[in-house]
Amino acid sequence: MALETYRTKRNFARTTEPRGRQSRRKGQQFVVQKHAARNLHYDFRLELGGVLLSWAVPKGPSLDPRVKRLAMQTEDHPLEYGDFEGVIPAGEYGGGTVLLWDRGTWKPEGDAEDMYRRGRLNFELNGEKLQGSFHLVRTAGRGKKDDRRWLLFKSNDDAAQPGSDARVLEERPESVASGRDIDGVAKDPDHVWTSHERNGKPTAKKPLPDRRAIAEQSGSKRLALPAFIEPELATLTSEPPEGDDWLHEIKLDGYRILARVEAGQAHLLSRRGLDWSARLPSLASALGGLPVASALLDGEVVVLGENGVTDFQRLQNSMEAGRDVDCVYFAFDAPFLDGYDLRSVPLLERKELLRPIVLGLQNLRVRFGDHVRGGGPAFFARACELGLEGIVSKLASSTYSSKRGKSWLKVKCLSRQEFVIGGFSEPAGSRKHLGALLLGVREEGGLVYAGKVGTGFTQASLRELARRLGPLEQKQPPFANAPTGAERRGVHWVKPELVAEVAFVERTKDGMIRHASFQGLREDKPARDVHDEQPLRAKAAQRSKQASTASAKPKASPKRGSSKKVTAPRKARSAAAPPIELDFSRFEITHPDRVLFPEQGLTKRDLMLHYARVAHLMLPHVVGRPLMLVRCPEGVGKQCFHQKHPSAGMPKAVGRVSVQEKSGAEDNLMIRDVEGLFGLVQMGALEIHSWGCRSDRLDAPDQLVFDIDPDDGLAWERVVEAAHTLRTHLERLGLGCHVRLTGGKGLHVVTPVAPETPWSEAKQFCKGVAEALAAKEPGKYLATMSKRARKGKIFLDYLRNGAGATAVCSYSTRSRARATVAVPITWAELDSGMRSDAFDVRNLEQRLAELKRDPWEGFDDARAPIPAND
Repeated sequence: MALETYRTKRNFARTTEPRGRQSRRKGQQFVVQKHAARNLHYDFRLELGGVLLSWAVPKGPSLDPRVKRLAMQTEDHPLEYGDFEGVIPAGEYGGGTVLLWDRGTWKPEGDAEDMYRRGRLNFELNGEKLQGSFHLVRTAGRGKKDDRRWLLFKSNDDAAQPGSDARVLEERPESVASGRDIDGVAKDPDHVWTSHERNGKPTAKKPLPDRRAIAEQSGSKRLALPAFIEPELATLTSEPPEGDDWLHEIKLDGYRILARVEAGQAHLLSRRGLDWSARLPSLASALGGLPVASALLDGEVVVLGENGVTDFQRLQNSMEAGRDVDCVYFAFDAPFLDGYDLRSVPLLERKELLRPIVLGLQNLRVRFGDHVRGGGPAFFARACELGLEGIVSKLASSTYSSKRGKSWLKVKCLSRQEFVIGGFSEPAGSRKHLGALLLGVREEGGLVYAGKVGTGFTQASLRELARRLGPLEQKQPPFANAPTGAERRGVHWVKPELVAEVAFVERTKDGMIRHASFQGLREDKPARDVHDEQPLRAKAAQRSKQASTASAKPKASPKRGSSKKVTAPRKARSAAAPPIELDFSRFEITHPDRVLFPEQGLTKRDLMLHYARVAHLMLPHVVGRPLMLVRCPEGVGKQCFHQKHPSAGMPKAVGRVSVQEKSGAEDNLMIRDVEGLFGLVQMGALEIHSWGCRSDRLDAPDQLVFDIDPDDGLAWERVVEAAHTLRTHLERLGLGCHVRLTGGKGLHVVTPVAPETPWSEAKQFCKGVAEALAAKEPGKYLATMSKRARKGKIFLDYLRNGAGATAVCSYSTRSRARATVAVPITWAELDSGMRSDAFDVRNLEQRLAELKRDPWEGFDDARAPIPAND
């Protein structure tokens, strides 16, 4: 086919489609355009012979190798058509909306022209959505009837997604050029990209901003656009400031980037001034379309998860793969704009100048970093409820200063900061590359050890870490206070050059992080700049605002007679934290007045309030673990059933994790936050049981649970004695022990362990412990489930330590008449006569009010390897 066929079908006076001409270049572009014409279809195009060979694929391409899609060959299109996105007027050939769904390069697996003549094209795609090997096969000989019919299908390679069928079309409907969906392109054709602009490059129709409004701003001055300026940094504080003097923004979890735009070209600069344009090419292209002659914008590059929350690890994965199509730039400040220096213009006015520029671009890849004015505490509380990292509060009247000051404050929902990597441990079990990272922060005495992180990794991140840490290995530890003993065993020390972003729940008294999760490597911050972050008191920061705004030039900090860093004392975490305040209009709860525990008169609403009271203590032990529920939707005494797999109609807050079972991969229930916990209540879960491992290390337990299960009628003192006997035995093996009332008739002895030993070996170890105690005192203990043999004895149940086995979670209710609760206690409390069913939903509230510290404080710090042999 020739372009004459293409041209004769179109009236170029009515359509913005390119007229085009056959090119002599030998390129290898491919493009897929979603075309909402009379019938929705996808146009698949490959560059060959100076034109785009074209096929209409009614159902769209698939990544499932078992799916073969009909592809009807259409007329060749000009190469310029590969950039076209817009609306073809109704009544014209192909009338409807065209969206640029995917683009990239293709590589033939052989002689492309020969394969095309023969009717079988084998090729590899390197696109933003389609990757790997594909085939196009003509179903009839050339020149015969139906020779326009081809089949498009995927090879079964690493990029294939068996069973996915049309998933990529549903999950990725957006344009790779504008970020819009098909309806967004259709509704505003004046702002979509067309392909007949100068230099063959698509540009958006864009009015320039009002330069007079910029010039008239108080504090603005004419100045040439600088190559780079240091960005303003925020100071960490413990609580958000109050009052209408402050603007509050969502704290974005990404890379801080300055966008330098001039003459339609954008350069993306890191906080250290490095040019990252090559790492973010499509984002740089989008920012180049901003309706400005020149600008220096301040913002953050992020990737948004399915729930709209920024995801730092997905951002890293996108950049490491060299594909930034998922990246979004949030612009929240404009220090320079159209030849004017705006750094002395108040922040609120700078943002009002920036807003119409970003919104005028009409590209979802570039968004305005909006704010609310006043109401800081409420805004912060809502951000935390939504699972966000925190907020940034800025004085509305502040000028832009290239340093860290107190006119910008950041408040975090969870503790999170950068740490220098000083070593790594050997992998164990099925994990490859490395086990955990040893972390530190800079203080005056050097690099100070701050603990380890062994969760949050993916196979890709483990592989990348091993690749980068290998060349940095050294014989001596870089820490001034290097760990000793078992914690040092098998550690590889490295030069302190790489920086890790780590989230954690809290710190111990000696500064070690707890419940840590690896978020990714920081490429934008040198290791020498990583210091421990201690929040200022917000009220003290507020008192400084007058000093901050009294002059456009910030004053130097007063000298204290010493340059030694002062570290605020770290308080132990209070177990008596206030309950989460519930707004029931926000949470999905049906039948809140349904009575679930008739004997206690407890309703579904009461159960949710119980979990609100205990969430701060419970969540560290349940979040991120596969779960099994005992569901009693109508309450105790009615029909109950066990559930571990997701089902239709579940609350959205209840997540899932893929688990390899005998029948293949299956999704298991899992929660990530307090809203997930409330979702379990909505499902009528009266008991919550969890695996002894976390979702990122399903192959190895991080805790062992021994269930001390007495025969009916056995004296309670015998149960307490058994717990102490087990504790003594385990401590002699170097393992720490904690005790939990089960809310039933027995006790749990729980041992935190390093997640290094595979399940089969861990279970064998636990079996050996139970059998050793039973052999030593056969009249008291047994290690088998036999009811007949249990008469007068205690079963040391080790069976909860196998893959897929579960144990009741701390602070879970039990599906018993009294609404008893599984409660962690101290060994001293056990010796005081506290029995297994001591607490229920009613009286637990009083215990929490009187509790001064977590009974299991130091649980994570006690993790030790499981001994190889007993």
